[in-house]
Amino acid sequence: MSEGRVGSETRLSASSPRAFEPLWMAAVTWALLSIAVPASVNAQTDAAPSSPQVPYVPTPWVVVSAMLELGQVKNGDFLLDLGSGDGRVVIEAARTRGARGLGVELDADLVKLSNDEAKRLGVGSSARFLRQDLFETDFTQATVITMYLLPQVNMALRPRLASELRPGTRIVSHDFGLGDWRPDAQVKIPVPEKSYGPPHSTIFLWVVPAFVAGAWEGSLGDSAKAPSFQVELRQQFQQLSGTLRVGNRSAKLDQATLAADRVMFSAIIDSGRERFRHAFTGRSVGGELVGAWTVSDARTAESVAATYETRARRSEGRREGSGSN
Repeated sequence: MSEGRVGSETRLSASSPRAFEPLWMAAVTWALLSIAVPASVNAQTDAAPSSPQVPYVPTPWVVVSAMLELGQVKNGDFLLDLGSGDGRVVIEAARTRGARGLGVELDADLVKLSNDEAKRLGVGSSARFLRQDLFETDFTQATVITMYLLPQVNMALRPRLASELRPGTRIVSHDFGLGDWRPDAQVKIPVPEKSYGPPHSTIFLWVVPAFVAGAWEGSLGDSAKAPSFQVELRQQFQQLSGTLRVGNRSAKLDQATLAADRVMFSAIIDSGRERFRHAFTGRSVGGELVGAWTVSDARTAESVAATYETRARRSEGRREGSGSN
C-alpha cells in the first residue's frame, strides 16, 4: 500500500472510528495495518509501485469539494496533498479555485496519470505530481495540507505538522484525526456511493497555531515608572492556559485563546482595594507578543480605565506542552 496509507484518493480504508461498530472497526483496522504497515508506522511497501496491493478507490467528488471548501482553498494558496492518488484534489484546487499544488505519491502509474490529467485540463503548470515518500517531503511551503491516511500515519506525521508548518496553515483530513489535537472544525457529509464503511465521511480542519508557550514580560506604557507584567503561557496545540502577574499581584488567566498567530488572554488582578481586568489582544510576531492591553474595572466591563500598545518579549520558552511532540 503506497505510503503505508489508505491514500488521499486511492486506497481502501475505514471511515471515522466514531462511525462504526467496535468489532467491525477492529477487523478493518487489523486488516489495513497488516497490509499497510507490517513492520512499523513508517514502513514503505517494497512492491512495485505499478502493482498496488489493494483496490484503487477514488475519493468521491463530493468529498473532494467539501475538503477544499472546509480548507477555504483560494487563489494564492499552495496545496500539498500527501498521498495524492489520481491527483483529483490538487487538480480540482487548481482548476476551480486558482490554487497551486503538489501531490506526492509512491505509485508511478498514478503519478503519470495525475500529471497527464492536469495537462489535459490545462492546469499542468499549477498542479504537479511527484513520485515521492511523504515522510521525506518538505512541508514548509504549504499553506494547505490535505491527506487521507491511516490514523497511525497521521500520528507519525503530527510532530512535523505542528512544528514545521507556518502559523495559519490549514490541515484538512478525510475521516481520520490527529489524536488529542482537537480539530478547529469538522463536518460530516452523506456519501451514499461510498464503497466501504458507513455511507458518510467526516472531514476535519486544523489551523496551525503559533508557538507561544513560555514566560513573557513587558510593561504597561513607555515611562520608566510604567508597571511591569509577566505572563506564563502553557500551550497544548491551540489551547492556552496560564498565569498573569502585574506588579506584585498575580492571577490565573480566566480567558485565553490562540488562533494561528492571534493571541488573546485576560485575568482579574485584585489589588486589595480594587479589582481590575487586564486583557491582551494581539499577535505573535517575530518572537514578540504585539498588541493592545486594556485595563478595566472588573465590576463593570464597559468601564475601560486605560489602553496601552504593548510588546511582550519571551524570557523563556520551550516546546514541551506546545503540541509539537
